[in-house]
Amino acid sequence: MGINSVDSMEELTPLLGIPVTVKESIAVKGMTNQAGRVFKTPQIAKSDAPVVEQIKRSGGIILLVSNTPELCLLWETYNNVTGQTKNPYDLKRTPGGSSGGEAALLASGASLLGLTSDIGGSSRLPAMFSGIWGHKPTPYAVSFRGHHPTSDFPKWGDFFTIAPMTRYAKDLPLLLKCMSDPTGPKLTLDRAISVNGIRFFFMDNDGPSGMMRPLSRDLHAAINRVATDFNAKRVNIRKMKWSLDISLSAMLTMKNIETIYHKTEEGEQPKTVCKETVKYFFGCSDSILPSVIFGHLQNFMKIIPNSRHKHLASIIEALKTEFKEMLGNDGVFLYPTFPNTAHQHYQIYHKLLEPMYMAIFNTLGLPVTNCMIGLDRRNLPMGIQVVANPGQDHLCLAVAREMERRYGGWVRPPSEDSHSSNGSSKQRG
Repeated sequence: MGINSVDSMEELTPLLGIPVTVKESIAVKGMTNQAGRVFKTPQIAKSDAPVVEQIKRSGGIILLVSNTPELCLLWETYNNVTGQTKNPYDLKRTPGGSSGGEAALLASGASLLGLTSDIGGSSRLPAMFSGIWGHKPTPYAVSFRGHHPTSDFPKWGDFFTIAPMTRYAKDLPLLLKCMSDPTGPKLTLDRAISVNGIRFFFMDNDGPSGMMRPLSRDLHAAINRVATDFNAKRVNIRKMKWSLDISLSAMLTMKNIETIYHKTEEGEQPKTVCKETVKYFFGCSDSILPSVIFGHLQNFMKIIPNSRHKHLASIIEALKTEFKEMLGNDGVFLYPTFPNTAHQHYQIYHKLLEPMYMAIFNTLGLPVTNCMIGLDRRNLPMGIQVVANPGQDHLCLAVAREMERRYGGWVRPPSEDSHSSNGSSKQRG
């Protein structure tokens, strides 16, 4: 084979022969695509999502579709179809959600490259809990079509995106390049970047709000160590105290989002919020709690005065401007992904405010990468978010590669025998 042929293959099929795993909520032709929902008849994708088509054209081999909570509505990963996914570092703990199936596969060494999705940290939290790398791209840089749930709301793509997840930071630019929508914003992923030319800023809390719990001792020390290592300037972005309010207002007022109350199986009666709630508390519902209460949250948002939503929308625009002016085209912002490392299963229900550490950047439309920065005293992975302005994804990815170089990146989880000796179940989710 000539040099030109090899160069051509490298350009056209950079993933040639590499297995890729895909979150089950993303359509892969011939595989299930029901996002953890219970149906009498399995829902099989009739065609590939555009991003899956691109991966196949790049030479990637789709290996499987992985577990997700029902309709991706939880920061842990379990449903009533395929059960619960466990964290490879401690089977008693969650790998996070909603892309926990992908994170567990990559962290345990079963996959290298994964396709996930992100609307409120769904790629970044599992990446943190599982000690790998997850990137939320600039809005519309990757096609969001071919995913459940979806919406025909005009600004759906401002908040939601399909996202790359990798075991190694150095693979993120290649995977994102293969995923990028040819009709979307152009990302300069091949651009050579020296971190010495990047300006760093950081916060280690949500500002003066005090609503979200503070960082664990190990995470606080690790994030401040990273800030020191990269000469980051501590800033106090006071409007970050509005993270919860503006994120809930922006996301829960979007119309026509696919829920258990909208799309139903052919021949089935539409579900109602009150009836499904009663069924859930009597143990008769096919759905998990977040899917049931999502309807209540949407109804609650309808009773909030429109003037309040407009006020919160003005804060969003002001925050966007503040980040734009602070970061420019050569700056990144370091911020916690979550205040603690992987917790035990179901404990997310005690921590429903904390995902706003991540959701705020969906609300602002900023690209952001979760980076692995070491293990805590329990040998659980720690992570940090690296945020840039829209279109500056290459800055996040350059910093991710440098953090991988400095802090070592992915660490092999303990063996199954180790889990067994600790009294943990040998069965993996």
